Amino acid sequence: MTRIRVGAQLHPQHTTYAAYAAAIQQVDALGVDTIWNWDHFFPLYGDPNGPHFEGWTLLTAMATLTRQAEVGCLVSCNTYRNPALLANMAKTVDHISNGRLILGLGAGWFERDYTEYNYPFGTAGGRLRAMEESLAIIKHRWQVDIPAPVRNPIPICIGGVGEKVTLRITAEQADIWNGFGPVEHFRQKNDILNQWCERVGRDPAAVERSVLIVADELPRLDEFVACGANHIIVQMSDPWNVEPIERLVAWRNQHR
Repeated sequence: MTRIRVGAQLHPQHTTYAAYAAAIQQVDALGVDTIWNWDHFFPLYGDPNGPHFEGWTLLTAMATLTRQAEVGCLVSCNTYRNPALLANMAKTVDHISNGRLILGLGAGWFERDYTEYNYPFGTAGGRLRAMEESLAIIKHRWQVDIPAPVRNPIPICIGGVGEKVTLRITAEQADIWNGFGPVEHFRQKNDILNQWCERVGRDPAAVERSVLIVADELPRLDEFVACGANHIIVQMSDPWNVEPIERLVAWRNQHR
């Protein structure tokens, strides 16, 4: 039987640090396999000028607040940070968490982050090329920087569903792929990733398939698994209602 993992993404917006930290600890205690934030500078919904926290600084706190779950940004925007710096940041959080970091990486898409922080937005193609180049640099730094990561190499999760480039890079470089629902959409993209794995000569089973869902999609968990998902991640926001996470963990335990 395929091993099923479950996780929670806690949106770091429209909340306080105290409330967020308490929610992280509560979710970790429920027994999820992974806990994620995201890498933006402004809220993605609700009041666009409401409270928001930076992903990697928050991720360091998450590493110290948790005891068993793996942690990561779902996903880090590649072009917000020099890739060698990001490799060093990841290695440091890997040590803080005692080997529980997953490096989530994406090409970037939220234009407001770029314009207000004075990053060049460029084109989607340019951002994807930059991500592919960065992956080589990141993996190299983990081999030469001292100390090396505790878990070396650190698992890389690539988020995105672009069929021509993103899924090809995922097939070549990633340990985990993150897509999203609904089921029919996930199935289509997962099938294309399988095709890319075959083209580049990689065993499709080498890439873990994660899917980011909302609580309303919990009734379709078995359908996601049937079309290839083996890592289900539920999104959460403040006010922090952990009941969907409790249901998700109970479902996972039934599949063990």
